[in-house]
Amino acid sequence: MLKTYQKYIIKNFISKFFLITLIFFSLTIILGSLEEVSFVKKLDVNFLYPYYLTLLNAPITLFEIFPFILLLTTQFLFYEMYKKDELNMLKLSGLTNISLIKIVFLLSILIGIFNVIFFYNIASNLKFHYSNLKNNLSNDNKYLAMVTKSGLWIKDEIDGKKLIIKSRFINNNNLSKTIINEFDENFELIRVIQSDKINIKSNNWIIHNPVITKDNLSSSHYGTIIMSTNFNYEKITKIFSNISTLDIRKLFNLKSDYEKLGYSSNEILIHLLELSTIPVLYGILVTLASILMFNLRRNNSIIIHITVGFVVSVLIYYLMFFFSSLGNTGKIPINVSILFPIIILSTICSIGLIQVNEK
Repeated sequence: MLKTYQKYIIKNFISKFFLITLIFFSLTIILGSLEEVSFVKKLDVNFLYPYYLTLLNAPITLFEIFPFILLLTTQFLFYEMYKKDELNMLKLSGLTNISLIKIVFLLSILIGIFNVIFFYNIASNLKFHYSNLKNNLSNDNKYLAMVTKSGLWIKDEIDGKKLIIKSRFINNNNLSKTIINEFDENFELIRVIQSDKINIKSNNWIIHNPVITKDNLSSSHYGTIIMSTNFNYEKITKIFSNISTLDIRKLFNLKSDYEKLGYSSNEILIHLLELSTIPVLYGILVTLASILMFNLRRNNSIIIHITVGFVVSVLIYYLMFFFSSLGNTGKIPINVSILFPIIILSTICSIGLIQVNEK
């Protein structure tokens, strides 16, 4: 059974969390609307369409800034308690600083679990729908690439020809075990090209030792031929890198498909590990914010508190991004890239909690 002071702190924390979330959501809508209006201004669409696109994209953006929202929530909570002298009243009742931090820490953990299990899955599906709608409006709609259980599939149109490409593996700028079906504008088959190795470093693909079938006759060519496309290795990897459009179930499925294709699944694995550690990260950020509030002078302006919190958020973001990049490029193990920053932040929190407890 929760005690009165616990209910009071939880109620204040949640109310401030929703208020700050609403403010950031509103800013996201305003800024996003400006971008979407600019995107569709030359297209023949309903005037409400850009605002619809903004609403679809806003939740995933909000998910990404939740850590900063929680940090601000904690700062405003303790700042208000300072101003009302409620902290001194609670301490006179026998409560310690640690016991107060424990409440917001556990609450942030619960918020993190809810966000990962429910909010993220909803937001990623909305983002997926948003990406599909924008793709249909863009000029790149006729250029598609996707991964399935059978391999990599590419649809391309260039020089009046349509290409349907299926490849079994992709690795180090090369496609392996590839079949290219080439059609004319009326979708009449021109030829089929098969090759065990195609270099796709540039848009001009280098096809090694192709077997070309035309008019039901097959012939082997020793050496290389060049085929122009709208795709290269970098463009294909960028298409696959938009994993924020996938919910957790789809991420696991795509990871399995990537591994069958021979394509690196490090980015997906890192994303899944980041999602699994979000509740812990929320707890660490809330604890850091609490430690900052207990150590800063109480007569400081709220602007100073927010500025310090913002600087801490930026430093943590770059710390996480730096180690994530090292893991994604294979320079350090994936588990280390995610867990090591958390260990560093946990150590800092532990030292800070010791100091706070002595006050």
